[in-house]
Amino acid sequence: MHHRYRISDIIDYINWLYFFHAWGLPMKFASIAKVHACDACRASWVASFPLEEQVKAKEAARLYVDAQRQLSRLTPYTTIHAKVELFDANAQGDDIVIHFNKDDKEEQFLLPMLRQQQPDADGFCLCLADFLRPIEQGKADRIGVFATSVSSMPATGDDYASLLTQTLCDQLAEAAAERLHQQVRTELWGYAPEEQLTMEELHQEKFQGIRPAVGYPSLPDISINFLIDRLICFESIGVTLTEHGMMRPHASVSGLMFAHPQAHYFSIGEISEEQLQDYAQRRNLPADELRKYLS
Repeated sequence: MHHRYRISDIIDYINWLYFFHAWGLPMKFASIAKVHACDACRASWVASFPLEEQVKAKEAARLYVDAQRQLSRLTPYTTIHAKVELFDANAQGDDIVIHFNKDDKEEQFLLPMLRQQQPDADGFCLCLADFLRPIEQGKADRIGVFATSVSSMPATGDDYASLLTQTLCDQLAEAAAERLHQQVRTELWGYAPEEQLTMEELHQEKFQGIRPAVGYPSLPDISINFLIDRLICFESIGVTLTEHGMMRPHASVSGLMFAHPQAHYFSIGEISEEQLQDYAQRRNLPADELRKYLS
């Protein structure tokens, strides 16, 4: 399922917390996004901070204004793609087994996962495969496999304009994933058809399920992109992979979607040599090759 978004479709889904974080500014300054656009309201917002923070607050306000103007400039030249496929799937130990039909014959595709070596807050060593029904139960579960990508004209002018464009495109890719995940939950997969969350609640992840992205703590192995590419074909949304599994264009996101009511994010943490060897065997790759993706 391939979706094309315009900036106007997803601008409300941008989480400005991470935009300001990318610029090295405290995330609390993201509240400027909720302030009326007039100069008086922005001045009042700046004045609401302690004196020692007002210089940074003014900087954040100027940055937000520049970001809004840049988004307007980018609108005619920006294409935002999102793709998701839903598959039958099960857990088999620490592996995710994806079932699909090819030429009227059922085939299986393996997505090996990593497991925490230190217990999480709930006392368990978690693995993403834990959020799928075990294959031994003889009944298929479901999983979403997704990617988003933003392509835009390179910024002209100074380094500031280029950096502003890049950080905005990065956030648009994340916003597209947010919007896509909402559509999956309420329409495409439809496991939460009555969901009605505010944008703030979406950003606080009050919804059922998770969408761990490749390269993030629950799914740290960048080389998983090569497997996801085989499942949903990145090229169809204009994405290519480097030899190290990085997505191009840079403003791209990929990952998995789980619907389990108890699914939550966690960090794999340090990977032991024993687990690396086991993972390499399940990936059918040399341990030294995988080590560079996990470093």
